[in-house]
Amino acid sequence: MTSASSTPPVAAPQVRSGTVVPVLAFSGIVVSLTLALMIPLVPKLPGMLNASAADAAWAITAALFAAAIATPTVGRLGDMYGKRRMLLFSLGMLVLGSVVCALSSGLAPMLVGRVLQGLSAGVIPLGVSIMRDELPPERLSGATAVMTASLGVGAALGLPVAAFIAENADWRTLFWVAAALGAVGAVLVIALVPESRVRTGGRFDLPGAVGLSVALLCLLLVISKGADWGWTGGLTPGLLVAGLAVLAVWGWWELRAPQPLVDLRTTVRRQVLLTNIASVVFGFAMFAMSLVVPQLLQLPVATGYGLGQSLLVAGLVMAPNGLIMMAMAPVSARISRTRGPKVTLMAGALVVAIGYGLSQVMMSSIWQLVVVSSIVGVGVGLAYAAMPGLIMAAVPVSETAAANSLNTLMRSIGTSLSSSVAGVVLAHLTIDLGSAAVPSLNGFRVVLTIGAVAALVALLIAAFLPGSARSADR
Repeated sequence: MTSASSTPPVAAPQVRSGTVVPVLAFSGIVVSLTLALMIPLVPKLPGMLNASAADAAWAITAALFAAAIATPTVGRLGDMYGKRRMLLFSLGMLVLGSVVCALSSGLAPMLVGRVLQGLSAGVIPLGVSIMRDELPPERLSGATAVMTASLGVGAALGLPVAAFIAENADWRTLFWVAAALGAVGAVLVIALVPESRVRTGGRFDLPGAVGLSVALLCLLLVISKGADWGWTGGLTPGLLVAGLAVLAVWGWWELRAPQPLVDLRTTVRRQVLLTNIASVVFGFAMFAMSLVVPQLLQLPVATGYGLGQSLLVAGLVMAPNGLIMMAMAPVSARISRTRGPKVTLMAGALVVAIGYGLSQVMMSSIWQLVVVSSIVGVGVGLAYAAMPGLIMAAVPVSETAAANSLNTLMRSIGTSLSSSVAGVVLAHLTIDLGSAAVPSLNGFRVVLTIGAVAALVALLIAAFLPGSARSADR
């Protein structure tokens, strides 16, 4: 296990800690907002980029792949060479990628820009890790809850804002706004966020980073594209076998490397392992709502269950979900301080399952979908805020960023799995609507039921976490 080679973290002065949290949370909101900007543009992408619909879809997928690959690598580099330094690198990639996208007129430069934007995904786990180093213990639970909630807030605000701009202005404006916000975030970090004194130093594990990146790329391609390419064709099984083989070799290497990218001996500790498994399952559960509600709102009324609304209305309906996640931050922190983050995670999973259960009978009007989405937002806010506390309580201070980044990656894998499974379900359970087949009401109900079951599985996994697990407020 890697240990810190420097002095333990010293709490920053109270006036400084009062500025660190809002600056880091703002940076997290900007990143999650930027990664959500492309969603309203999906129908327009083929025309914008002079590409087929299948090729244009890579503009969405490229950023997700880059985020998955960059997150653990950036986290480890933050532990080694400075979390603030890597935070600024991430925001710099966001600004550069947004400018490239704004100047794009074809698919290739857009893909480059989206990959650069995806490299900024490490901002949230880096922000949580900086908070552990800089804040006094009594503020840590609340601060990390706010930081993790920024993921939902950015996505919730990004969808209606992007839909409004896309409908009323040139689409390039979206990316110029993202670049400007990223630049503001970087300036605030330079001015107000101190560099952590906690560093491991040493040599970066380049073979480990390359191996994990190749394995993740192969496996994520299988998850996201397997249904389109066919599960029995040569490409999908080949990528699956290649990904698993590279992952096995990578694990062998990491167990022998003197300074591994991921300390596998730490990750198999009961608390870390179960938290990461619960994160995959919970990421799967929470994303089902994001896949179903916008489609229900926008399907034609002629289906008998679609509400015939615009994308802007769909974004506004989903917005309370993210805002409620932020509002739950102090509640989550209070539960974690008094009962431990294990209880908070279990409570969040239970609330999400209840929300999905209600959705089975509350899908026929806008207000019902707002209520259901908000209930799920309460559960997600509780659970997501608890995960960093569970991780940080079980790993050395010197591995905080790497461990939080790996946990973030686990949630991303869960959401990718959710998207793939929901896509298969909705593609097979359809009704004929004249010129096209659209997902049926039963298809949506099946997806929401799967989400409820996944939330209950996450609850069960969390129940096996150590009973004495407390937050990292110490």
